[in-house]
Amino acid sequence: MMIKERSLRRDPDLGGELAFLAKGCDFVLPSRFKKRLKSFQQTQVQSKQEKKPGTSSPVPLNSVVSPCALLPVNKATSSTPLSINIPRFYFPKGLLNVCTNHEEIIARIEEAFTEFEDEKANICEMGKIAKICGCPLYWKAPMFSASGGERTGCVSVHSFVSLWRKILRNCHDDASRFTYLVAKPSCDYLEQEDFIPLLQDVVETHPGLTFLKDAPEFHSRYITTVIQRIFYTVNRSWSGKITLTELRKSNFLQTLALLEEEDDINQITDYFSYEHFYVIYCKFWELDTDHDLYISQKDLARYSDQALSSRIIERIFSGAVVRGNEIQKEGRMSYADFVWLLISEEDKRSATSIEYWFRCMDLDGDGVLSMYELEYFYEEQCERMEVMGIEPLPFQDLLCQMLDLVKPEREGRVTLRDLKRCRMAHVFFNTFFNLEKYLDNEQRDPFAVQKDIENDGPEPSDWDRYAAEEYEILVAEESGNEQLQEGCVSLSPSALPLWPSQ
Repeated sequence: MMIKERSLRRDPDLGGELAFLAKGCDFVLPSRFKKRLKSFQQTQVQSKQEKKPGTSSPVPLNSVVSPCALLPVNKATSSTPLSINIPRFYFPKGLLNVCTNHEEIIARIEEAFTEFEDEKANICEMGKIAKICGCPLYWKAPMFSASGGERTGCVSVHSFVSLWRKILRNCHDDASRFTYLVAKPSCDYLEQEDFIPLLQDVVETHPGLTFLKDAPEFHSRYITTVIQRIFYTVNRSWSGKITLTELRKSNFLQTLALLEEEDDINQITDYFSYEHFYVIYCKFWELDTDHDLYISQKDLARYSDQALSSRIIERIFSGAVVRGNEIQKEGRMSYADFVWLLISEEDKRSATSIEYWFRCMDLDGDGVLSMYELEYFYEEQCERMEVMGIEPLPFQDLLCQMLDLVKPEREGRVTLRDLKRCRMAHVFFNTFFNLEKYLDNEQRDPFAVQKDIENDGPEPSDWDRYAAEEYEILVAEESGNEQLQEGCVSLSPSALPLWPSQ
């Protein structure tokens, strides 16, 4: 037995007792030593508790032990945490398919390359390789570029097999593989310029766009339009960078795969329709009076016979709807920005359009449309109606109508969530800044409005209907115009070829 307290060790009586103990005699402490030893033990216990505040204090020497303490401890009720094996549930690069035989795919790729001269493939021959890899035809341009084809003009079997082995090892679904091929090195997101090689290949090789080969000056306009439509629909975060999650949730890859099955590109209304591009570009050209490919606030005020209010136009040019790190050029709107504006204006039911106009109306950027902000935009509508000889509805009465329409969760505050949920956001927005559409809605049959709310069928979107109607009008106008002189290059719609079926 070791006794650490110095006073106990030096005690002569205790020393004698310890000597007897060493000889095998019974060791019985006198009462005075028992008290001092008990005091020492309590001091030791207290010091240990201060060092380990989470530990429980030991049972005192003179305490009575309960019979329950002698029972076996149930491990299920023990406070000791159990080790639980949670299976992996997050696969950022897709779920691994263990059934796929990668070596068989590589062997088929190597066999296909033997059919090419020097076992090297050009961009057209990469289409066959893309199909062997189980990818859509129009992945061929990204495959060609990612394998170094842009530098050398062709792709060797070794460079492509090395690339595809790396993709098979690290990327396990279409979204991750497409991003790996198209994005910049070490990036797991897509930016606008990443789509240019792919779309240039579509322009040059799709049978529905062969007529556009004779107008190369419009290739960049078509590509810009498609890129803006992709980001308008897919980039839900407005960051200017399409993530893997956004790509998976969209229909872009499925639509891209349809290009090889459909020769009439106008049947693919999502992203790639030439007719939609024609309508957008012609509308922009009408407003761009000096044809510098930028429009001003004054130019935009002429859109649709001055349908938009000046206050909403000011908000559009204020930078409220810029994406990512984009910087709003003071007093000017580019063609790319106009694509977003036109689609948002003509289809106010889509999620992106609702977000677009909500940002414009949210003057203080607090995420809520206050009654002050609604009154601010409605004031100009009233002034314009009075000029037209129309008696406007008082704001308080109109406000009751709008709140009944939207049914906000919190009284007197309209949020983005409220507008997306109510399914009548187009009526709400037109009321405050598009006088023409507001008056049209006021004259509509209320039963037709209710039908719009209840209709869940696969109806064409407002944008699809608008683009189809406007294209017919534009074709009728352009068909009577004389062709420009041969050799004269122009960016006007008169130089833009019509769809051959017209």
